[in-house]
Amino acid sequence: MAERNCLVANDWICGEYLRSRSQELTDATVQHIWITALSVLIGLAVAFPLALLARRGRHFAGPVLGLTTVLYTVPSLAMFSLLLPLFGLSAALVVTGLVLYSLTILVRNILAGLEAVPQEAREAAQGMGYGPGRLLWEVELPLALPALMAGLRIATVSTVALTTVGSLVGKGGLGNLIEDALPSFFKAQVLTASVLCVVLAVVADLLLLGLQRLLTPWTRIRTPAAQAGLATTEAG
Repeated sequence: MAERNCLVANDWICGEYLRSRSQELTDATVQHIWITALSVLIGLAVAFPLALLARRGRHFAGPVLGLTTVLYTVPSLAMFSLLLPLFGLSAALVVTGLVLYSLTILVRNILAGLEAVPQEAREAAQGMGYGPGRLLWEVELPLALPALMAGLRIATVSTVALTTVGSLVGKGGLGNLIEDALPSFFKAQVLTASVLCVVLAVVADLLLLGLQRLLTPWTRIRTPAAQAGLATTEAG
């Protein structure tokens, strides 16, 4: 009796597909990772000065937040079409689109973190002779890290998903495999690429969560009041 071939049978789960297309899967995953990472890093670099501008007053906050919100509402197909004359069918087109999509999340979270810094902390630092730059980097930014990292996590997971849309121009990482497989309904390829996207999102979120805990150890320290409250709750 001939051995059953899962590729011929077009099964959803197929070990032969993983074995025979391992290099293709690896290349697509690597492309997906570097496009996502580059987009988020550039987005963070652009969002930070925008958030600093927005917190200077309502005259700046309105336009900055409004513009980034409008950019997020633009459909991906329209976004890429608008950017096409500038970048052509390149990875830069996809990265630029993803950077623009990430701004609304990053700007709002950075701004929220900076605005949540206690005024007492600012006044104490100023009383010790801290200038605006030193106050920002040594006092405000560390205290704003929890909100900033939360926004970075959301933006990264969102970008992992949106990177697949880059398949419209052939630069979508795992999205390329999904798009190629859909016309023939190649089940193993659709499922494998989709699962890998989910895995990338989960791994990225966990890594950033670990980085957040490493950078903000004070958020894990329980105050005596909190510990007393927890003990009372457990006793009850």
